Amino acid sequence: MNTTVPITPASPSRPLPVVEFGRSADGLLVARVGDTAFAMVPSRAGRHFLATGWRLYRPLDTWRRADFFGHSGDVADEATFRALVAESAEHQRERAALGRREIASRVHTPWGTSQGATVYGEGVLCHSTAGHGGFQLAPEQNARVHPLLRSSFGFYEEDAEWAAVAQALPDLFTGYELRLADETLRNHWPDAWEAIHGRSLQSGESRERDRLIFEGQHAGDWIAIAAVSSDRFPGFVETTATPGGQRGPGVERRRFPIASAEYEPGLFGFVIDPARHKDLTDGTG
Repeated sequence: MNTTVPITPASPSRPLPVVEFGRSADGLLVARVGDTAFAMVPSRAGRHFLATGWRLYRPLDTWRRADFFGHSGDVADEATFRALVAESAEHQRERAALGRREIASRVHTPWGTSQGATVYGEGVLCHSTAGHGGFQLAPEQNARVHPLLRSSFGFYEEDAEWAAVAQALPDLFTGYELRLADETLRNHWPDAWEAIHGRSLQSGESRERDRLIFEGQHAGDWIAIAAVSSDRFPGFVETTATPGGQRGPGVERRRFPIASAEYEPGLFGFVIDPARHKDLTDGTG
């Protein structure tokens, strides 16, 4: 059965995003918030991930897996899925209340000629181009960006640098965007994040900081950077490993078979144990 759930009471200043939950034609738990559609899609080992779709105006029970694209992270269970959908609804409500508006623009940006821009606030534009996009800040707004994150030209690309704009101008962004910006800064610029917040990041709070620690601890180890299922050794994968997990031309490479049940590369690669993992590179394997 499909259900329609209002997240907050409607008012002229708080537009109401309608949330619908249901089951797709192929049994997926799905939801719709405005133009955005969500599905909880099974993956391996009993896990699920969040898939999204766009402008699926048909009834929810006619949707199918093929209507969705992308991978927006793991979803532990139905409660998590519903919480993510509710978060999207709140984000859309807050974004509408911010009153952003679209304007025509042909400004030259670092990513090409602007094909249009969104006005976030006075002196704050977000440009779209044929290939990329990002923010342009007027000098007085750019001066509010933390010195460790500030661009001297006032342009900030949309993949990661935008987080510096959100951190400096929080009143122009939704709660969801601010949480995403904080995560982006922790993962890309941990030193700046620590300077802004006045504390050290702990293990697990910053992917970039954890990577640097991992690389320091294993600089002298062989790290598997790639693996394929082995035809020669049933139940094993054959890995390609390099010193410290280095990549690029001229880097020495060795091959090690690892039991499939053991091989879990993690975020930064699998650490080879020479005492247990046979080196195939010498030609004896």
